[in-house]
Amino acid sequence: MVVAETLRSRLPENWQRVLTTRAAIALALAVALLSVATALFNIGVAPPYEPLDPYIPDVVQQTARFTGAVTGFMMVVGALALRRGLRVGWWMTILLLPLTAAQGFLQVSQYSVPLIVLSLVSIPILWLTRDRFSKTLSLSTTQIAAGAALVGVQAYGTIGAYALRDDFEGIETPLDAFYFTLITSSTVGYGDITPNLGSIDARLFTMSVLVLGVSSFGLAAGVLLGPAIQARITKTLGIMTESELELLSDHVLVLGYGELTEPIVDELADNDREFVVVTADNDATDALSRHDIPVIMADPSDEDPLHRAKIEQASAVLVATNEDAQDALTILTARQLAPDTHIVAAATDRENTKKLERAGADTVISPALIGGHLLVRSVLGGDDSELIDRILNEE
Repeated sequence: MVVAETLRSRLPENWQRVLTTRAAIALALAVALLSVATALFNIGVAPPYEPLDPYIPDVVQQTARFTGAVTGFMMVVGALALRRGLRVGWWMTILLLPLTAAQGFLQVSQYSVPLIVLSLVSIPILWLTRDRFSKTLSLSTTQIAAGAALVGVQAYGTIGAYALRDDFEGIETPLDAFYFTLITSSTVGYGDITPNLGSIDARLFTMSVLVLGVSSFGLAAGVLLGPAIQARITKTLGIMTESELELLSDHVLVLGYGELTEPIVDELADNDREFVVVTADNDATDALSRHDIPVIMADPSDEDPLHRAKIEQASAVLVATNEDAQDALTILTARQLAPDTHIVAAATDRENTKKLERAGADTVISPALIGGHLLVRSVLGGDDSELIDRILNEE
């Protein structure tokens, strides 16, 4: 009992929500990896399951195996989107899970059973956790343009190559045309599909696909993958990622960092309380991240970082740096964004106590005043609890 109570006390208050969310993400990733592994194994050495083999054509079995690998990689993308809390990731995953189960069945192999079972089990779990993945995918105009260019070039190459199929060696179906466009755009060029030597139209078309395809691939790689690379660098530096921020709920938000804030952070960490520090100080950010303290490097008086830190869902806000003027701006912003959240502030100068209260703080404490009274009480003796009550009433 004692061990259980100790473990329970160390868990965050929303541990059930965090655990089920991570379980849904882990299941999606497991299905993705299993889909790829099952498809590759069935393509290579797995014998067909004899009771079902006569009823499912070989071409269907082979198609299910090859597309199963592709679906698995798409599921990996969906799982990564789930990790960021994206709604599009949830839709992508919930739609692909029945497909992975169907592909596992159509592969007609006893080794597909784990894939089928895990896919079916994941569907209700993902459905029950659907409210956890509500973040919309925010794409810039440049990213949308890059994606549209990539898709447009592939469509242009596929339609054009199929229309000119009589001028090419090896193009007979739309799939052949898409294959030609893809290997040309990616500069792979196996040489199995080539324009006829006497066709100027086919050569000019191939040149246009090559130039446009390489350009669109390069643009898409830089624009679309850039944010993912930036997120990885951010994670390496120890700063909170967007997926971690999405899981915040009923936490304490510490705005700013200084000498007064340091013991507050230590106390919160010792009590296993979920909290986030927002500070624009580079040195403080580095020091906090080295100790695995969740931190957002930004100006705490700006609205955007406070929105990212889920101030609307915070249980309390602490503002206690050595700059009362900056703290007042921070409190004003925090109060505007979260009218009902309890805000506690520390005034470096006693004269600024009322000013911080007018800025929006519910409770303002003067560490210098409390320290002075406690020092006197230590000399004269007396009840500390009575003293603290009197000081708070004075303030």
